[in-house]
Amino acid sequence: MLQSSGLAAVSAALLAMNRQLEVRDVLQTIVASARELLDAEYAALGVPDDHGGFAQFVVDGVSDEQWKAIGPLPRQHGILAAMLHEATPQRLADVRADPRFEGWPSAHPELADFLGMPIADGEEVLGALFLANKRCPPTRVPAQESAGASRGCAFSEEDERLLRLLAQHAAIALTNARLYERSRELTIAGERARIAHDLHDAVAQKLFSLRLTAQAATALVDRDPARAKAELHEIDRLTAEAAEELRAAVVELRPAALDEDGLVATLRTQARVLHRAHSAEVAFSTGGSPRALPAAQEEALLRVAQEALHNALRHASAGHVDVVLTFGETGVRLRVTDDGRGFDPKAVRKAGRHLGLVSMRDRAGCVGGRLTVESEPGKGAVIELEVPGG
Repeated sequence: MLQSSGLAAVSAALLAMNRQLEVRDVLQTIVASARELLDAEYAALGVPDDHGGFAQFVVDGVSDEQWKAIGPLPRQHGILAAMLHEATPQRLADVRADPRFEGWPSAHPELADFLGMPIADGEEVLGALFLANKRCPPTRVPAQESAGASRGCAFSEEDERLLRLLAQHAAIALTNARLYERSRELTIAGERARIAHDLHDAVAQKLFSLRLTAQAATALVDRDPARAKAELHEIDRLTAEAAEELRAAVVELRPAALDEDGLVATLRTQARVLHRAHSAEVAFSTGGSPRALPAAQEEALLRVAQEALHNALRHASAGHVDVVLTFGETGVRLRVTDDGRGFDPKAVRKAGRHLGLVSMRDRAGCVGGRLTVESEPGKGAVIELEVPGG
């Protein structure tokens, strides 16, 4: 039976795995949790592809320099292949003495005792998780290590049971992460298809009207200049409407940078670009432990930050703008603070000017968030958006 400290460690590892939403983050958390839990020098997890290799391969305990020096990813052979194809655990006193051992690159760390476990969802093997070089307890001195002998500190049967439990929960976390990513892809694809359809209809109608109006203006230029002039004014109006509809549709598209880089990197990049483009100082920082959020929340946070930055730099003539994204246990808070000329939120509403506040509140409401606006003339502004989610 696990002692209370062991149960706490297992619980912490399982919670860490299930907090992640991105597949790559889940894989890295599984590996780091397994290595820490079983007190091993090295840990790795390979997700197989359909071509005898690995679609993804993450490690823990190896530096970036070592990893680069090792070279290409391993193939599905030897003991790794046994875990993947036979779906069986592998616990070896010395991996180098196993007849299936086929060696490793010169820069590869020296592995001895080995514990491997398939990660499976039913009959589908999702990956192969393995640990190497069990650390000896402080009171135990390892035997002399050689190319055919154990180091004297090997993984136990209890270690194998613990890794099996971890692998079972890892399969759930990995499956959930894959479903999340797939769901997000489908949501984004569906939304883009809807916007493309709406955009096509709106632009087609405007272009048709523009064409007819242009033809009328051409016919009237010589015989009725006044009416021709009126038609040209109509062309100008229709063109402005078409441009506005295009802009609105483009704004609704989820930014590609969010999918490619994530929210934190996207906000940091935008702050850096605005800092270079304006005389104002624009700074971005994060607090807490950054994590992936549902796509709708990430987009709402980004859009509110963009609107608040636009107001501060274009309307408030701010000299300093701070953007802070804080990840808490029960939610995420975005706070944009500027030292610009400020405004009276009530007076802005009465005057029919919005400064994007209506749009920001709509975005907050759509993701169950709460938007607060603090400002007064001459004292800058603070825009804060809180979205739920632990």
